Amino acid sequence: MAEKRGYRISDIYQGGYSSLDPSNNYITAGSLGMTTDPRSANILQEVSLKLSSGVKQVEIEAVSPEIFDSIPKQQLREVNRLSKLTGVDVSIHAPVSGMNVSGITQQGYSETDREAMERKVADILIRSHDLNPEGNIPVNFHSAEGIPGSQLLPPSKRKLGEKYQRMIIINQQTGRLAPLEPEIRYYPEAEKLEPQRLTPEQELDIHNRTEWDNSISQVIFNKERADEILEGHQLLIQHLFEDLKTGKLRQGEPLSPEQEAALRHYRNAEAYLQDLNKQINTFFSRAYEFGTEHQREILKTYSEKFKKDLADSPDLFLQSKAMHNLLHGLKNPQVAPNLYVPIEKFAIEKSSETFGKAAWDTYKKLKGKNIPILTIENPPAGFGLSTGEDIKNLVEKSREQFVKKAVADGGLSENEATKQAEKLIGATWDVGHINMLRKFGYSEKEIIEETKHVAPLLKHVHLSDNFGFEHTELPMGMGNVPLKEMMKKLGKKGFEARKIVEAAAWWQHWKTPPFQETLEAVGSPIYGMKMAPYWSQAPGLYQGYFSGYGQMFPQVHYETFGAGFSRLPQELGGQVQGAQGSRMSGRPME
Repeated sequence: MAEKRGYRISDIYQGGYSSLDPSNNYITAGSLGMTTDPRSANILQEVSLKLSSGVKQVEIEAVSPEIFDSIPKQQLREVNRLSKLTGVDVSIHAPVSGMNVSGITQQGYSETDREAMERKVADILIRSHDLNPEGNIPVNFHSAEGIPGSQLLPPSKRKLGEKYQRMIIINQQTGRLAPLEPEIRYYPEAEKLEPQRLTPEQELDIHNRTEWDNSISQVIFNKERADEILEGHQLLIQHLFEDLKTGKLRQGEPLSPEQEAALRHYRNAEAYLQDLNKQINTFFSRAYEFGTEHQREILKTYSEKFKKDLADSPDLFLQSKAMHNLLHGLKNPQVAPNLYVPIEKFAIEKSSETFGKAAWDTYKKLKGKNIPILTIENPPAGFGLSTGEDIKNLVEKSREQFVKKAVADGGLSENEATKQAEKLIGATWDVGHINMLRKFGYSEKEIIEETKHVAPLLKHVHLSDNFGFEHTELPMGMGNVPLKEMMKKLGKKGFEARKIVEAAAWWQHWKTPPFQETLEAVGSPIYGMKMAPYWSQAPGLYQGYFSGYGQMFPQVHYETFGAGFSRLPQELGGQVQGAQGSRMSGRPME
């Protein structure tokens, strides 16, 4: 900035409204990268094309499983050689479609499907290793695919105990999905028949207790049939067994009609009770498996009493009474298990098992050397596991699964396993995906706050802009993604992490690399000294060859005689557009 005679001359153009403040933070051009065309398996050609834009980071966009499987392993190795020659870092976006890492589909949950995904994630990590056998290549996975997400209320609209606008729940045993929304109810016992609004959280509690109570009531109803048989023929049955016990009646001797009827009723009641005992075992097991620690302690006392009652009950009458006591204990609301839970809670448990075990299997196969980094990305808002808190919980749980597996297999100590888990499993933050919370009523400030959850776990950043409603992918600065504020939340890790520009919509319509537009939007310095000028000021730096007395160069002279060089601008003696030759010979100038 020049200063003369009491006034100063400063840069006229100070950058776009969304540009980062270059005096404090820098997104350097070297930390930015682009993706390959997700439609092409010819990644060697794609990487070569992207390098011509000057990027230092390239992400293989293998989002389609068919495209990923079509990439020859020789090309993976050739891309590795190319990256070494050019000094470019390579990462990979793992397939998205069909990657139900939680094992949840529209038909419900399948542990078999989840285990298949676990093997697939490990296979993708191993194959990606060929892209960088001497380093730790980031391999990016979506947290969930194909599962619906619950709709959260914006934090500013939440009341005490209320978080959901629409909750998707899942039965932990059957995998069945169901939606819960706020509901208006009228209760006949109320003093005034006024509408009572139930939140999805309250609906979930009622749903769990009602379904459990109905199931136990059905078993109690079946037991009453056995009791009717026993009580209706109690004297006959007791006399029959008393005669057998005292020897008045020996086994194999013919029975009287009354005795035959008593034995028939006894066997019917015995069949009912045997079936009833199986149902009781099923419900007790379900309550214990899905119950809290407090509920399990209560169930342990029920179990001890039931075993004692059976030991003291040699006949069906006392056995029926023991079952009656246990059933009414299970009907107690205090032991009703949470069979239905929000889908996010269940998906985090299952997805973390997939990611954690797959990361450990990869670690073992590669013998702990140059392991790919598994990064977990937030999908577009509205899908399952798409918030900052979801990603935080999933990454932490995946690390726990890695540690648990590593220690159980005897491969690593808990301390070393924890270190490796933190190194090899982290978060990818997609700023465009989280911006789509706007369509659910989130304010810009609330969207920015989501970023703080993933900041400590960050490994990777995806840059794309949109307007908060559609999954549009534009260069930064062309939508309303608050990148500047998000980068502040990410802090030092965010500025140091590689940042991949995902701009599929730009490629589709404008057919040009989005790199310069991104550099302008993020205010990167033009030169490597991390000082002015910045790309956000580039439009103001375009100058013509002029001075106060007109053009500095004799344009007519150069138009007449040429400059001795080809393809120069007219100001420097280049050929006049449309000219057929010089003024002297009529022939084109050499």
